[in-house]
Amino acid sequence: MAIKRALLSVSDKSGLVEFAKVLCEDFGVELLSTGGTAKVLRDAGLPVMDVSEFTGAPELFEGRLKTLHPKVHGGLLQKRDSEDHQRQAKANDIPSIDLVVVNLYPFEETVAKEGVTLGEAIENIDIGGPSMLRSAAKNSSAVTVVTDPSDYARVIEDMREHSGDTSLRLREEFAVKVFRRTSEYDAAIGNYLGQCDDSTAGCFDISLPLEQDLRYGDNPHQKARLYGNFAECFSQLQGKELSYTNILDIEAAADLILDYRRPTVAILKHTNPCGVGQDDEDLRVAWQKAFETDRQAPFGGVIICNRPLTEGLARIISEIFTDVIIAPDYEPEARAVLQKKKNLRLMKMHEAYQSAKKEPLIRSAPGGLMVMDRDHTVMGLEKLEGKVVTDRPPTELELQAMRFAWRIVKHVKSNAIVFGATDRTLGIGAGQMSRIDSARIAVWKAEEAGLSLKGSVIASDAMFPFADGLQAAIDAGATACIQPGGSMRDKEVIAAANEAGMAMVFTGHRHFRH
Repeated sequence: MAIKRALLSVSDKSGLVEFAKVLCEDFGVELLSTGGTAKVLRDAGLPVMDVSEFTGAPELFEGRLKTLHPKVHGGLLQKRDSEDHQRQAKANDIPSIDLVVVNLYPFEETVAKEGVTLGEAIENIDIGGPSMLRSAAKNSSAVTVVTDPSDYARVIEDMREHSGDTSLRLREEFAVKVFRRTSEYDAAIGNYLGQCDDSTAGCFDISLPLEQDLRYGDNPHQKARLYGNFAECFSQLQGKELSYTNILDIEAAADLILDYRRPTVAILKHTNPCGVGQDDEDLRVAWQKAFETDRQAPFGGVIICNRPLTEGLARIISEIFTDVIIAPDYEPEARAVLQKKKNLRLMKMHEAYQSAKKEPLIRSAPGGLMVMDRDHTVMGLEKLEGKVVTDRPPTELELQAMRFAWRIVKHVKSNAIVFGATDRTLGIGAGQMSRIDSARIAVWKAEEAGLSLKGSVIASDAMFPFADGLQAAIDAGATACIQPGGSMRDKEVIAAANEAGMAMVFTGHRHFRH
């Protein structure tokens, strides 16, 4: 049976007028609407009946009560093939509503804004919208429900193919989409209010759509899937399908590069930075500084930069077997060069990822989940000059190198040690069971690369429990150190630094990464 009556009430009005115009002019659908949606349609010259006129009940309480009425939900829920339902509908003057177009108040966007108040958040909790969506979705055998503006074209196409009606298959697909959306919406509200009131923080809900099947997990015999809105943060421009480890590497690389404003290139392997370099003039120079830290690491690794990738850099890295390249954009000539490597995964990072970084970090745990704030702020870099604990304060160049290395060590798996200069890494030690081992590995990697650590700065993601790790850095030529402090043996560590004439600052903040 062709669609006769549609109710449209949306917050996101993109594509609405065009969609409604086709419904009205091509299919003769009667339009019902509310508030701002009705005004937009009227301003476009379309005939619209207000829901308040349809129900005979006014909008109340500053618009909080508009569509919660038996005539609306009866129109959606009545079974078209039930004689009893149709008898009741006629007796109570409840005509059918065949199409519902609703997207919800922007609760998630509202609470993501800086400084939003609880009152503002509550006013953006949609009540009538989810109710209409659920009523329509429950009766998908007869009612078409649309909650995503990107689906308008599919509805029109389906109506043209079915003489003004839609197919059962489409209605059922959209009904599933509705229940997922309302579940996701309610979870966002519950999680936000739970953060505002610790007494209600005993439950964490999450509902995410399947985005894609991944190539495999950690290993080819492990299946993996990706849920959520990854494509809003990253676009894959070419290459093989993404795997579970690719996603982890992409996230780690993006987290690191967003901590830098100067033109920067970083190389990562298994989520660990292997080399980071900067240059204000030429990304090729920044690349060379990163590459020289560890010439073996780029093989099968991840390369990321925080500027559009140039043709010159593309030509250099195209000579190396690389798994993933990430950039905010690519020069057309760079794309042409890299397209020759068919299996290379080329990723474009969108600005939306900066907002995604504010979302909590979720990890599986035996029997459930763990939820943690992300470590998205580099702690302790404010007024380093006031955090000196040694007799000798650092020079201006050493301070610059400290700021550079401290931002990197935050992204290295613990125990983490980074030797650096003002614009490049010189040696990195990651993931060892003792800090002295990480320091020794960082020194060894620098030696393997033929890099001198004389005059370098050492950054440690956590305190030195003993003086031996710092002494290894001193022996290698480091002249300054940045670390959190807080060890029972801080006095011994400071004494070792003073004896060597080393400058050292305590940030007071740890950056473990497990």
